[in-house]
Amino acid sequence: MNTLTVKSFAKLNLFLQILNRRPDNYHNIETLFERINLYDTITLKLRRDILIRISCANPDVPTDETNFCYKGAKLLQEKYKVQKGADIKILKSIPISAGLGGGSSNAGSVLLGLNKLWKLSLPLSRLVTLSKQIGCDVPFFIYNTSFAKGSKRGDIIMPLKGLKDLRLWHILVVPKIKVSTPLIYKKWDGFSGLTTPDYDVKIITSALRKNALSLIPLALYNGLEEVTASEYPQVRRIKERLTGLGVKSILMSGSGSAVFGIVSSRKEAVRISSELKKQEKSWRVFVVRTV
Repeated sequence: MNTLTVKSFAKLNLFLQILNRRPDNYHNIETLFERINLYDTITLKLRRDILIRISCANPDVPTDETNFCYKGAKLLQEKYKVQKGADIKILKSIPISAGLGGGSSNAGSVLLGLNKLWKLSLPLSRLVTLSKQIGCDVPFFIYNTSFAKGSKRGDIIMPLKGLKDLRLWHILVVPKIKVSTPLIYKKWDGFSGLTTPDYDVKIITSALRKNALSLIPLALYNGLEEVTASEYPQVRRIKERLTGLGVKSILMSGSGSAVFGIVSSRKEAVRISSELKKQEKSWRVFVVRTV
């Protein structure tokens, strides 16, 4: 096998509580990840030399050593003394800097793909350990799971097997802004009077297990939402538009700017998507589901 093409899925955070700042300047969090069927396509091609080359038509994606895919490939190569290289082509569909984990997902997909392409046969546990050195969200994408809890920096992952058959439909809205995650966390450190959740991650997990959509609006929470909305008012505008269209379960994902609503069916998501596209042509609107 000389070439391998893989799907690199996006994520949503159905719950995100920031607990405190750590001595290493990261933050301890509790989160609930959901994998959705919006994805980038990554093609890995074996090289006979040891070079790692990144290519992407999107000018906002770096193709140097700062790219998470490059970092993952280089880490794997150096750790296991691999005398092979790879051409890594990224076809982007996941919006960048929107809280959807695109870069982290790409890195996770590259680690999994190169493990096969380079015939390393590393166990999942080794790949998870490596992935923590690249980014906090990367470990989630190493696991083949639809839902998982994340703790510590978000890099301690517990897949939720009891939700493996659950499929949620979403309307996903992304404004044309790029949000810096480090900036939002820094702003969070200085923010006063932030609201705290009435519930914890166990409550929304329980609601999902029961498929109790009526309980979900009460349990959704993102501790960064107030901070991001204060910097980027479009986040609040999207929430107001979704509320006006009858969506009850609405939340920002990650540090933003993506906002999603949970709806009862694909039909409802398509209807709302159509209305939103008429109202605001600058927003990117997607109909997505759990995968």
